[in-house]
Amino acid sequence: MRISGINLPDEKRVDIGLTYLYGVGRNNVYDVLKKAGVDASKRIKSLTEEEQRNIQKVLETYKLEGDLRVEIQGNIKRLREIGSYRGIRHARNLPTRGQRTKSNARTKRGKRVTIGAIKKEVAAKMGITA
Repeated sequence: MRISGINLPDEKRVDIGLTYLYGVGRNNVYDVLKKAGVDASKRIKSLTEEEQRNIQKVLETYKLEGDLRVEIQGNIKRLREIGSYRGIRHARNLPTRGQRTKSNARTKRGKRVTIGAIKKEVAAKMGITA
């Protein structure tokens, strides 16, 4: 089964397989399946053509994949341009939702970089002369 350019894995259950789409999570999968009238425990390969069409018809009402990514990037760009706190945090590649950064936030900030005095031997190897 293929929806908005994404191949859904045949062996997965429908409720898990639909989460492969960007913009469809575990919470709204059940709403989609209820509206489409499809059992969540079915495998994707065992869906009939009509069930597949029903799922695709319901998913057309949602923003998925490229459209959603473009909208999110536009929102971030707007925040940067107006100079809001969240926009500045996005621009500096720091957490935007109030998390502490003194001791954590390694995934956002990257690998630790030690800043301080350099020993003479290390400076000589690096080609830095004092």
